[in-house]
Amino acid sequence: MRIGEVARKAGVSVRALRYYEEQDLLQADRSSGGQRQYPDSAVDRVRLIQQLFAAGLPSRSVREVLRSVYSGTVEPGLLDRLESERARISVRVTELLAARDRLDGVIATTRNPPPECARGRALGDPARSAAPS
Repeated sequence: MRIGEVARKAGVSVRALRYYEEQDLLQADRSSGGQRQYPDSAVDRVRLIQQLFAAGLPSRSVREVLRSVYSGTVEPGLLDRLESERARISVRVTELLAARDRLDGVIATTRNPPPECARGRALGDPARSAAPS
């Protein structure tokens, strides 16, 4: 299968496939004319690579996971690194949820300002009644 066909079937760019080759995540044979030729299994492999990158894994970890998936053996330390990555992502999710909650508070206050904010505008406080710049 040629590079354009793999890209189309997998829903990625040709550039992404070349990057995967550079990172030793995907291999292609070369035709006598120098064109890349991928096995039919390349589409599924590219989809898995996309999932692993979407999970936030760096190329090195993706390479290790791919070796484990296709060999059926887990490299020493891989599970520990994956669990550490999961813990890092969990911390980030917690931080993002807290930021969202704070933003919800700002939105609620902006929609329905407390009485003391309305009083400030009524008293002519320039800091409160001026239009934002």
